[in-house]
Amino acid sequence: MEVDEGCRTPRRSEYQIPAALVCPPPPKKKPCYAKQRRNPPKEGYFQPPDLEAILLNIAARREACA
Repeated sequence: MEVDEGCRTPRRSEYQIPAALVCPPPPKKKPCYAKQRRNPPKEGYFQPPDLEAILLNIAARREACA
């Protein structure tokens, strides 16, 4: 009767991972497009509302409710 020793890693040379002979080339840099200038938007830049006025209005409402 044969005794089972469990799972084992194959050790024969045909199952070995071959060593790399030459290192792979380094990754190539992507071209930089920072020198191109863009035209401003036709509708203009976004102008946020006056946040100070909005926050003061909210604060005044809270004081009135208290």
